[in-house]
Parts: sequence; C-alpha cells; structure tokens
Amino acid sequence: MHPRLELRNICKRYPGVIANDDVSLSIQPGEIHAVLGENGAGKSTLMKIIYGAAQADSGEIFCDGNPIAAHNPAMSRSLGIEMVYQHFALFESVSVVENIALSTSSAFHLPSLADKIRELSLRYGMPIDPHRQVHDLSVGERQRVEIVRCLLQAPKLLILDEPTSVLTPQAVVKLFETLRQLAAEGCSIVYISHKLDEVQELCDSATVLRNGKVTGTARPKETTSLELARMMVGSKLPEMHVSPSVPTEKPVLEVRNLSAKARDHFGVDLEDVSFAVHGGEIVGLAGVSGNGQAELIALLSGERTHEQSDAIRIGGTAAARLRPDERRKLGLAFVPEERLGRGAVPSHTLWENTVLTAHRFGTVRNGLVNRRKASGFAAGIIDRFKVKASGPGATAQSLSGGNLQKFIVGREIALAPKLLIVSQPTWGVDVGASAFIRQTILDLSRAGAAVLVVSEELDELFEICDRLLVICQGRVSPPLMRKTTDREEIGLLMTGRTMSKDTMASGSGDVALQD
Repeated sequence: MHPRLELRNICKRYPGVIANDDVSLSIQPGEIHAVLGENGAGKSTLMKIIYGAAQADSGEIFCDGNPIAAHNPAMSRSLGIEMVYQHFALFESVSVVENIALSTSSAFHLPSLADKIRELSLRYGMPIDPHRQVHDLSVGERQRVEIVRCLLQAPKLLILDEPTSVLTPQAVVKLFETLRQLAAEGCSIVYISHKLDEVQELCDSATVLRNGKVTGTARPKETTSLELARMMVGSKLPEMHVSPSVPTEKPVLEVRNLSAKARDHFGVDLEDVSFAVHGGEIVGLAGVSGNGQAELIALLSGERTHEQSDAIRIGGTAAARLRPDERRKLGLAFVPEERLGRGAVPSHTLWENTVLTAHRFGTVRNGLVNRRKASGFAAGIIDRFKVKASGPGATAQSLSGGNLQKFIVGREIALAPKLLIVSQPTWGVDVGASAFIRQTILDLSRAGAAVLVVSEELDELFEICDRLLVICQGRVSPPLMRKTTDREEIGLLMTGRTMSKDTMASGSGDVALQD
C-alpha cells in the first residue's frame, strides 16, 4: 500500500531564512500524524507546501503513490486534501454559508448547504449559524467554520493547524471522536499542536522539526511529554515560578452591573456583569467562544463605550465613556485575540507597530515619529521575548503566528501597565514560549499590576490565575478560587449546565481574596 502522503527532501528558502531544510516524512492511510516544533520551526510553511499555497524550491510530493507537480489549493482539494489554517482563510464581508460555498467545486443549493452546515456542526459539537456574517464571529467561532468546511468535503487528507486552541475540554473530546472516526474510515490527518498531552492522546506518530530540519520521529503514546518537548526545543524546558498573590486593598478594575445589548442580532447581550481585579493578582475569564467575551472585551478596552460611566472603573476613575487612548493614560494595556489586523498592522514593520501603543514612551515627539527610538523599542522586545524575526524592520505578516504573538504581548508588557487585559495570550505559541509568556504575565502581576486573562485554554488559566470567572450566555459567574475548583467544574460552567441565570447574575466582584 502506498503512503497517503510522502514528502521527499523538501526545501524552501525565504530571504534570510531557510524555512524547510531537506524535510522528508511519510503518512499512511488512516494515520494521525503530528508535526511538532517551536514557533518558526517551519511547520506552517511545510503545511502550505503540501496544500499548494506555497511552492517548494526543491523536493518531491507524492499522494497515494502519484507525484504531485506544482499545484495550488484548488488542485489539492480535488485530490481530497483539506486544510484548516491557524490564521483562518475566510472572507469577513460575507456569511458562513457563502464562505463555505466559495470552497465548493460542485454545484450547490445555498439553503440546502446551510442546512448541511447546521446539521454537521451540531453533530460534531461545534454549533454555528450558517447565516451569520464572518466579521461578527469570534476567533473560536471562525475556527469552527473552518473545521466544518473541511468535514463537509469528506477529505482523504486533513491538515489541522492548532485546531483545539479555542475549544472547551468537552468540545475537544467531541473533535477527537470525530478525528478518530475519520481515521478509521481511511482519512489521514496531519495534526499540528503545541498541546503535547493532546498529541499523546490522539496521534499515532510524530515528526519533530527544529530550525527547519527534521530532528527526530516518535510514537507519542510511547513517549513522555517531557521527551517530546525536549526534542522540540533541544534544551531543558523553562520552569514556572508562581509566588503567592498579595492583592491590593482597592481594585484596579471594577465592573459594576454592566449590561449591554449586542450590536447585532447574532451577538450576545451582556447581563448585569460585575467583578473586580486587584493589583497583584491574575483573574481568568473562561468561556466557550461566542458567549459574550467579544462584547465584554470591546467595552473594557474602549473599542465600545457605555453610557453608564461608572459601570467600568479603572484605578478608581469612571471609564466606561472614555476612548481607548484615554483608558491607556489610566494605565491600561490590551492584547486582542486577533493578531493580524487588530494586534498589529500586517504590512507594517515591527518598529512601526510599536508606535501604535508606545507613542507616549518617546517614539513620538511633537507629532513626529522618532524612528531610532521606535526601532530601539522594538529591538528590545525582540531580544527580551526571543522573537524570531530579521529585526525591527521585518513586517508583522512575515512572522510566524507564535512569534507575532510574543511580540504583541511583549509590546504591551513593555509599557509597564497598571492593568493588563490579554485575550488568548498563548494561542498557537510553542511550549517554551508559552511558559515564558505566562511567567512574564505572572511577574507583571506580582510587581503590582492587575491582570485579566481571557482564555479558553483551561490548563493556562489554572497554571497562572489566582481567581477564575466563567462567562456563559452573556452572564458572568461569581469568582472561584483557583485552588478550590477544578477543570470539570469550570468546563460545566462554560456550557451553562450547573448554574442558573439567577446564580450567574448574583456574582460580586468583592469576594474574599485569600487562597
């Protein structure tokens, strides 16, 4: 039997970097194969080459024993190859069903296709309304669209790049059941993830990349996560140091009975949301994508204002009617979940992107940009956060997803904020970099800053947070002490199964802060 996919000596070079250096691997029909490596190791480039979105400089690709010459994504789809990108390939100005229709080569009936999308998404535990506009969807909801799009095509080879980064534990279980079923039916799956416990649970085999080269192969179920991590980074992993929280008496962020109607009928109304974040602590907000996180973050960051000025207070100042720049003057720093487009301007250089939020730190004077100062500021972030980039002059879109995330998080932390709001801080970031980012956030809080982390990565929240909140259908639960709760309880709250509306609405920000 021929391998479903075989790569022989794939090489790909970009100016100043070798993305893939003589990479070879083989995947059998029905095999779930992990591709592991640090950010910038060449994983995404290799997947784009397989899918036809990029062309190798040299090497050969075979599908079911047949050579594939220069090809494109349309040809790949005709061969039964489907891919879910880490940065999603969706048109924001049209609906979910229209996006999926654009990737369908055969004739279709739009209402019937919408019914199929709705039925398939519910069957696999990833509900999505086919008529919603993509620009109204959260990152997690967009990921569901991409996965459902691929599943509708009944693929022979499915490439998944960080597919569980914004799914609940329950949804991950459902997805894994789906992937195992697909594999049992003969579909081969290429699985990219930094969650090594998932790789061990799901994958039959693994290829490890470092600096563009294959450094080893493994059977994940027979290998420890520590061994896999060491193969990826080539050195000892950083250890987390969590010191006790000593919260300030007065909160830095207060949210008081905040209610707000969604901007459109597909959004989620916020109902009587109340909580507080004190200096010296990290509060985590867990929830399934599309339960009001986007609406709450928009109100907290200043992207959207609220007529009740006292509904949000920063450092004791009523802030709900203030613009984003006015809130930043109060000490707010913000990391959005969308890296490209919101966290950074894709076509701008890294030093230009620092000016977006660091203009009060000497990068702008008398209305003019100080390029030397901005370049130095960006260079400091690159060095401190070990961002793989050619320098401050590299464009944001030239970085891998994980390296761009490190840069954006680093840029905001470098501002020494009194309040940091960060959404999905380590989404798509490798194990070593994730530990570094989490440690830096911890250190910032222990130095006196208040930190609100919005994440669907429960392991992350339990690792760094002092208190936990859960948002479900626009309501926020009472705070839970991290040491006295568990993942199962939080996961159930995320699905709204264990808390009534009255209980969800009764949470107060003023709870005991003792561990």
